[in-house]
Amino acid sequence: MESTLSAGNRLVGKRVLITGTGGGQGAAAQELFAQEGARVVGCDVVPGAAESAARKLAEQGHDVHGHTVDLADPDEACAWVDAAAASLGGIDVLYNNAAGFAFAPFADFTVDLWRHVMRVELDIVFHTTHPAWPHLRQSGGAIINTASVSGLRGIGAIGQAAHSAAKGGVIALTRTLAAEGAPDGIRANAISPGFVSSPATDTAMDDDARQYMLNMHLIQRPGTGPDIAALALYLASDESSWVTGQNISVDGGWTAGYR
Repeated sequence: MESTLSAGNRLVGKRVLITGTGGGQGAAAQELFAQEGARVVGCDVVPGAAESAARKLAEQGHDVHGHTVDLADPDEACAWVDAAAASLGGIDVLYNNAAGFAFAPFADFTVDLWRHVMRVELDIVFHTTHPAWPHLRQSGGAIINTASVSGLRGIGAIGQAAHSAAKGGVIALTRTLAAEGAPDGIRANAISPGFVSSPATDTAMDDDARQYMLNMHLIQRPGTGPDIAALALYLASDESSWVTGQNISVDGGWTAGYR
């Protein structure tokens, strides 16, 4: 992936875990964080994807490692967190970026499909955060969760009932993690992107659905991985030391209003 992101030292020494680093927003964040001095351990459910993305950065001299992990399996998720914490000597930042999805009109939803969406969008946040919690308490670390504008506004046309419920859950969980973690110096914040172009979303949406989504944005273009990574960098850095319990929309103005 060719980078347009600037290099610096905003995360020097930070020990960072990022999920979903095989492509899209996770790969963009991993690249930016590494360029800013972080030591990063990433993962992705697609076999070899996280390893390949990490290898490219390691060849540039960055301390980055990737692993294939199914975060929907709590045992796999826990093992990945524990191994990463051992290799890094602790955890300063956990960025829960990864998520799956499935859309269908509510009348057509099945129990199995509903449970699948909850598992790959909400449960996986618990599966990584719970084992990381003791390490974050020790370091006074930061949690960044990826939510969505769909957790803030109802969207009727593309069958997002389960997605909206799961991402609303991520936002609520983030606020509670901030409250519970505050005595130990843990900060927890969420990012709610609008429509972001990525391999997953580009595959899932046809031209009509894509245009429907774009029409809701004041800035008439899809978001990009670097658009989201820039905010994640701020939330991971000490610059945001007085920011916790927030859900911040990066959505081209979607939640602000209509043109």
